[in-house]
Amino acid sequence: MKDDKLVKEIKKGNEKALESLIDKYGWIVKTVVSKHLFYFENLQEECINDIFLGVWNNIEKYNPEKASLKNWIASISKYRAIDYLRKYYKELNEENIDGITNLTSEEDDYKEIIENGVDEELEELIAPLKERDKILFRKLFYEEKTVEEISLEDNISPSNIYNRVSRGKKKIKKALGAKEAK
Repeated sequence: MKDDKLVKEIKKGNEKALESLIDKYGWIVKTVVSKHLFYFENLQEECINDIFLGVWNNIEKYNPEKASLKNWIASISKYRAIDYLRKYYKELNEENIDGITNLTSEEDDYKEIIENGVDEELEELIAPLKERDKILFRKLFYEEKTVEEISLEDNISPSNIYNRVSRGKKKIKKALGAKEAK
């Protein structure tokens, strides 16, 4: 089934079309997820299911003029897998902070892998931005600070932060589009 037909059928709620999409692009999702969650096989299947559920629920947001269906799904897969890493890392930190459990050396290794993987992905993603915008993106999306916290810390108005984030996202999308075209 062609991509435009798949999208139309999924928008209609046709579950067979979703199955066709999984058959056609499941290998991409599995490849991307296993790359990012290599050491976390227990999270991979849940993440893959979550990705296809996200595609199903958000198919209306797909725009064939911006990206091919394959690239759109690969992008969703990448960011969802990174979200899973972040979530797992955050849970490890909370468990450690609360004293519920002490990190074993294996968990320390996982923590380091997660930190390095997320750091690399974030740095690659924000590379086209100016240094001050990179700092803003790190605070907002990696450190998960609120706009209000950043505003108080850096003495920047919230509207200025939103404007810089919006412009930054456009630069990132443009850079990703150029990268995909190569």
